[in-house]
Amino acid sequence: MNPLLSRLQPYPFERLRQLFATVTPSPDYPAISLGIGEPRHATPEFIKSALTAALGTGLASYPATAGEPTLREACAAWMQRRYGLELNPATQVLPVNGSREALFALAQTVIDPARAGATVVHPNPFYQIYEGAAFLAGAQPYYAPSDPSRNFAVDWESVPDDVWARTQLLYVCSPGNPTGAVMPLAEWQKLFELSDRHGFVIASDECYSEIYFRDEPPLGGLEAAMKLGRTDFRNLIALTSLSKRSNVPGLRSGFVAGDAALIKPFLLYRTYHGSAMSPVVQAASIAAWNDEAHVVENRRMYREKFAAVTPLLSAVMDVALPDASFYLWAGVPAAWQGNDTAFARELLAQYNVTVLPGSYLAREAAGHNPGQGRIRMALVAETAECLEAARRIVQFIQSRG
Repeated sequence: MNPLLSRLQPYPFERLRQLFATVTPSPDYPAISLGIGEPRHATPEFIKSALTAALGTGLASYPATAGEPTLREACAAWMQRRYGLELNPATQVLPVNGSREALFALAQTVIDPARAGATVVHPNPFYQIYEGAAFLAGAQPYYAPSDPSRNFAVDWESVPDDVWARTQLLYVCSPGNPTGAVMPLAEWQKLFELSDRHGFVIASDECYSEIYFRDEPPLGGLEAAMKLGRTDFRNLIALTSLSKRSNVPGLRSGFVAGDAALIKPFLLYRTYHGSAMSPVVQAASIAAWNDEAHVVENRRMYREKFAAVTPLLSAVMDVALPDASFYLWAGVPAAWQGNDTAFARELLAQYNVTVLPGSYLAREAAGHNPGQGRIRMALVAETAECLEAARRIVQFIQSRG
């Protein structure tokens, strides 16, 4: 067996199952889960129609790993509309089976474990694929902490120079999971300068880019590079997905874009790994990327939901509207003395609402787990259900005085 498998940590939802193994949820309330970030708005009918229409011919041949030109062109056209970018669909865009798969595979492509001290830097708290990808590529993760004073944006300044010197890959998540923080242009400039100095690749995870609450959409990594004159997107790959944008998590469809010098070896890796996208999925993906009306409506629903739920919860706990994404990153009230797991267990037992302890989304670094004392709530259900969950949480907290 691959000995690196032993370094993998239990996934947060497995830890949640273990935490709740001895908890009996209150039978007085129907179950509501805010624990898993799985979109639950309805999948648009036109996407399902495109999928079924492709069944007649889409299963009869092997797909190319590079995807159909029409799909790459649709992805490039969306990048132009969304960010004002001019990308070459043939060399700077590559379809992937969801951003999760690509985030993992990219590390296997770019990491050279033979180099001493191979390191992958990523946020803390974080999406656990970053850590697992680092371990299985033969690298060591470095956990860059978030800064509560800046809406939990990553504190890149705290990463020592000797760590940057041995870094081969940096994962950036903007808008962030679980904090919803969006990176401004000045931070991108700093990271580009560090990448130029030390030669590491930047993987920009942007799967939440279309769910935002301000007037201005979140800045993307390639967009930041263009604004700074880096038109070749050197050592930069952006990864995005249809899952959250179009409410199709089961479609497993996204794409990567950026530095053509990185896309080429990534395509080679994926060819051997067997990562071609089904023609049926490609047909549905083309339809989704070519339509923006359903995305605007999806964003409206999230804005309405967060506007209703956030004030209720902010009255009893430390929580604020995020920059973007569909999570609330909330501080556990003082009565629980920072014990996020106890809060989650008691909430389930008394009010049958599931939330995810923040400590499960982070690692202890420098003697501190930056997720401890917080919970993540995924507002993915319909507004009425999320409002009911919020009311129960308020009642739960108030019952403790």
